[in-house]
Amino acid sequence: MISTADFKNGKIIVQNGELMEIVEFQHVKPGKGGAFVRTKLRNALTGRVLEKNFRAGERMEEARLEEEPYQFIYSDGDVYHFMHRDTYEQTAVGGGVVGDKSIYLKENCPVGLVFYQGKVLMVNVPVQVDLQVTECAPGVQGDRSTGGTKSATVETGATIQVPLFLNEGDVIKVDTRTGEYIERVT
Repeated sequence: MISTADFKNGKIIVQNGELMEIVEFQHVKPGKGGAFVRTKLRNALTGRVLEKNFRAGERMEEARLEEEPYQFIYSDGDVYHFMHRDTYEQTAVGGGVVGDKSIYLKENCPVGLVFYQGKVLMVNVPVQVDLQVTECAPGVQGDRSTGGTKSATVETGATIQVPLFLNEGDVIKVDTRTGEYIERVT
């Protein structure tokens, strides 16, 4: 059991039998009446967002999640296949669970599969991944000092804004939380 004082963005609680992720919260102390916590909750399975107020100090159940080390093997349409790094057990996960993180998955990429009561709830990709640029406009002499950006397509099919000096074949480091270019690796 956790209290409203333990709320953090990203924490998952059980609310009315459903898993709800705390998207944002705010402690409110009005001039009249008791303090409360205004929250925005997202259903971890359906993605539905709702707003709910809790009394300050109210207690609720925290979801017990287990994260296991896996590695991405391949995708077969809308099904993604992962292998446990210790037991070599394979698990297939639907595209709805993987969501928009699929644009950062390439073969042998280490991931964490998060389980709730034996069912895969979400896929955690590394914070930074190295991806090869497969398609981008060539850099023009003189554009190197302007600090501008251009669109580039990487090996997984994602489109990322990169500096003008990058070319096809370069390997770049990408932040998976924001989808932004970090640096050139080679």
